[in-house]
Amino acid sequence: MTPPDLAAIREAAARIAPHVHRTPVLTSRTFDERFDASLFFKCENLQRVGAFKFRGAVNAVFSLSDAEAARGVATHSSGNHAQALALAARLRGIPAHIVMPDNSPAVKVEAVRGYGGRIVFCEPMQAAREKTLAGVVEETGACFVHPYDDPRVIAGQATCALELLEQAGPLDAILVPIGGGGLASGTLLACGFTSPATSVYAVEPQGADDAFRSVRDGRIHPSTDPRTIADGLRTSLGTLTFPIVKALVREIVTVEEDSIVSAMRLVWERMKLVIEPSAAVPLAALIEGKVAMKGKRVGIILSGGNVDLASLPWSR
Repeated sequence: MTPPDLAAIREAAARIAPHVHRTPVLTSRTFDERFDASLFFKCENLQRVGAFKFRGAVNAVFSLSDAEAARGVATHSSGNHAQALALAARLRGIPAHIVMPDNSPAVKVEAVRGYGGRIVFCEPMQAAREKTLAGVVEETGACFVHPYDDPRVIAGQATCALELLEQAGPLDAILVPIGGGGLASGTLLACGFTSPATSVYAVEPQGADDAFRSVRDGRIHPSTDPRTIADGLRTSLGTLTFPIVKALVREIVTVEEDSIVSAMRLVWERMKLVIEPSAAVPLAALIEGKVAMKGKRVGIILSGGNVDLASLPWSR
């Protein structure tokens, strides 16, 4: 697999345009004054299915030939990718087979079902996910769409930063959360091709710092025991996303759990936006002063807004 080029990213933008939201970019005087910078928040929490993941899923599904699509698509996911792929498949009128751990939150299971996905449960271990998925693919012939390590998915995610740069104008930096690296890779490629003066900082929780260690050591460190409220960032970098991140990222920054919660609450209170913990991670880097952005124009990607309201971190 090779990373998508600019042509592939622009093709993805055109392909997904009829189906995705061109999410707004919002600003806040309160945040600008607090951090002495001009901040531009790309609100993917307002995307369909509540997350940026829909971009990559739609691009992957609508890139399939008619013969491939007729067999349906399959993936393993307990999070936003599961919902995104289920809805993308429904829009194309094809089956979606979603392997989910049997301890997945009920709200996410119901969301996948609501979008028309056929769920196959497995034990909550990576090996079980992969084995169950292999059985589903063998049985159905469905096309596997990886949550992030797929050039079609990365090209779809790259459209987020492409839009941000069009909407906000020139940016000195973009802060993006990093887990498996699909959104980070797409952001890095979009900036590299269209705005090379924009530095991209990837941010992850200290308790799930595998990307930081992987780039530091020049090899992928699997995320074996992630401990963070930011559940969307517990995955490991992939064989496609890792070299992109390693080659292009300005810096990978890690943040503490308390800062993630503080950032999440701040956005809820001041901007009246519902974001999930993973989306708050880039702002946490500013709260901790981990990146020097004084006087700069900074894009912040709010990656999603799917929250289990029964377990809000400040309501316990």
